Amino acid sequence: MLPPKQGTSPAQRELLALFRRMDERGRASLLDFARFLAARGSSAGEPAAEQAMQEPLGLPRPEQETVVAAIRRLSQNYPMLNKDELFHKASSLMTAHVMQGRAAAEVIDELEEFFAASYRKHLEGGQWE
Repeated sequence: MLPPKQGTSPAQRELLALFRRMDERGRASLLDFARFLAARGSSAGEPAAEQAMQEPLGLPRPEQETVVAAIRRLSQNYPMLNKDELFHKASSLMTAHVMQGRAAAEVIDELEEFFAASYRKHLEGGQWE
């Protein structure tokens, strides 16, 4: 094993050590979750005009889809919804998939329902729950 590179933080070293101890399924789940968290950070600079759109884009659900890809698709499909408000529920569902082993299809079904309900609430002009 190679020694850690200079400038690697303790958190990075710990993450790498944990990653190395996981089996392939655990590694894949960890990478999915990391991609999900990274994607959340990249959506902060969306143009206001895009967020103001009132109609979902109607992006179809592929036959085979990961939870991370579903969250990205739903976020793109509903650009008018506040992503920060949606993040809490989406992250709890993602955690249930990654950490508790809930089936991806089941989690994606729940995400679809949640985004649709949030959109209906948005149309009513009500506060997000």
